Amino acid sequence: MEHLSEHLSQPGSVKGQIRGLVHSTESFGSVDGPGIRFLIFLQGCPLRCRFCHNPDTWTLTSGQALRVSADQLLAQALRYRPYWGKGGGITVSGGEPLLQIDFLVEFFRKAKEACVHTALDTSGAPFTREEPFYSRFLELMKYVDLVLLDLKMMDPAGHLGLTGRGNDNILDMARLLDELGVPVWIRHVLVPGLTDKETDLREMDAFIRSLANVERVEVLPYHTLGVYKWKELGIPYSLEDVLPPSAEEMEKAGRLLHADC
Repeated sequence: MEHLSEHLSQPGSVKGQIRGLVHSTESFGSVDGPGIRFLIFLQGCPLRCRFCHNPDTWTLTSGQALRVSADQLLAQALRYRPYWGKGGGITVSGGEPLLQIDFLVEFFRKAKEACVHTALDTSGAPFTREEPFYSRFLELMKYVDLVLLDLKMMDPAGHLGLTGRGNDNILDMARLLDELGVPVWIRHVLVPGLTDKETDLREMDAFIRSLANVERVEVLPYHTLGVYKWKELGIPYSLEDVLPPSAEEMEKAGRLLHADC
């Protein structure tokens, strides 16, 4: 990941513009949406996933994050446009980007004005049909070409124990995206002993198959690359003894979810 301070020139006038709190960026992402992507990681997340590899993005008070305008961020991203080709674009991830929905609306609107393919990588955790969020979400979807939706678990109690939050609103958001006709890629992180239960995976598969807008299903292996961040932050890590899934476990989950990879 690259920090914005390494790339931003002196900020120009941003009077009246919403500023987003950005943790970091990556110039050449190849797995977070189609083609080569410029990746933006926004700060802040309401979930506390036990397997999270970026716990440094949880709070909205990180000293590493920078507040930037949509124009500044887009200008940085467009420097890399020659490398994207016809299939690439910008993906905004986190943290959880929907926590900064007003900034997202402005940023994605400007990106679409520049004819950029836009992808939103989200857990759906902040979603609600209550106002003012709901109207802002509907506005945001006008400027989003693809949603990468991370489905953790179907079992409500299991989801609560895994993330600290329920999942009713997340599944509701998935259904709404289907109603709106927004293309979706489903992603599921396979954590042995937690998110690999056959009954839950079959239920998830049935739910995915009920949606007409899902273009791709991906099973991602749990990894331990971010464990050092938990230790640096002084947060107890509860999955110390959990190993990444084997090839056989990945293959089985892929079959159950009819995954593309």
